[in-house]
Amino acid sequence: MSCQITLENLSVRYGHAVALHDISGSFQAGSLTAIAGPNGAGKSTLLKAIMGILKPSTGRVEIADRANIAYLPQTANLQRDFPISVLQCVAAGFWGRVGVTGAITPELFEQAQHALAEVGLEGFENRQIAELSGGQFQRLLFARVIVQDAPIVLLDEPFASVDAATTNRLIQLILGWHRQGRTVVCVLHDLLLIQKYFPDSFVLAGKCLGHGHTHNLLEQKLLSFDLDMAELCPGPDDAAHVKHDGHDHA
Repeated sequence: MSCQITLENLSVRYGHAVALHDISGSFQAGSLTAIAGPNGAGKSTLLKAIMGILKPSTGRVEIADRANIAYLPQTANLQRDFPISVLQCVAAGFWGRVGVTGAITPELFEQAQHALAEVGLEGFENRQIAELSGGQFQRLLFARVIVQDAPIVLLDEPFASVDAATTNRLIQLILGWHRQGRTVVCVLHDLLLIQKYFPDSFVLAGKCLGHGHTHNLLEQKLLSFDLDMAELCPGPDDAAHVKHDGHDHA
């Protein structure tokens, strides 16, 4: 399998604070990978660096098809009171196809309505996004990802504010994308979901503790969030190496 996303000695700073230090690794085409780690580990920062929202202080990100990435951000970073309808918000996912001046055709609006039905929001088309609950808004973001129809999908805390039934529904969407051969990278806190559904994992704590098959990382006890953050996040000079599949990863 070819690499869809490659990280080479990636570091990201917020001012003087180092959020990510010397991250190297790759996400294979068609892989389904969980980004795991404790709070403050740099998981969302990594997705933003891949998207180009944040500029690396050192290193680089290589993407096979940067123009075709669907990104679901954390809802806390979005303006929920913007005056736009649910259907219009989903239709914004067609921007990559129609451009700034292109029109959303009736066929595209029909696709947007179908995407809303897939996430259980049929009948919500004309509501303002400010009227949605947290879980409904999360499903709306999934509908927007659906219409983007991208080969690379980045999801940041995609199950925040949703109940167990909705989580299962959205998981099935993700598994469907995986079966279609898309590359899916998902920031998650729920270790049980990672164990059950995600074949590969990338464990962060300011640096990369390990990446590869989820089962192997569990055996190495790298997928455990009971460890102290001070132990997980040493300074750059103290960066340990963990061995996986015959290679050392910083």
